[in-house]
Amino acid sequence: MSEISAVSASNNSQAATDSATRVPVQTLGQDDFMKLLVTQLTNQDPLNPMKDTEYIAQMAQFTSLEQSKDMNANIGKLRTDQHLLQANALIGRSVDLQSDTEGGPVIAGVVSAVEMQKGEPLIVVNQTPHALSDVLRIRSM
Repeated sequence: MSEISAVSASNNSQAATDSATRVPVQTLGQDDFMKLLVTQLTNQDPLNPMKDTEYIAQMAQFTSLEQSKDMNANIGKLRTDQHLLQANALIGRSVDLQSDTEGGPVIAGVVSAVEMQKGEPLIVVNQTPHALSDVLRIRSM
């Protein structure tokens, strides 16, 4: 029994040190899930082991979560790609833009370029980048 208390004491002091220097993680990843699963299997009661159906259910939930995260990332990329295509289609077109100030005058000009800033395309009108959401009207030339 004295070995267990020594191990517990060293684990407690290590945990205190880790918690002081560690930054908390807001989301769990695949590595975290595997660590939890190994800990669960290591510390299970030998007379009442975890059922294989519970293990399979946990794996299915984790797989579903990973697929959902991947799908969200792919949808975000598709949205950015679509915005880039829309912005490129406006090059050379005359547009009216919403002013940066509320109630300000409408900005009119020709889209001369497309810039990417922070992963979002911006159209350049009168040498100033503007968001696609600022477009009020597109005029044919």
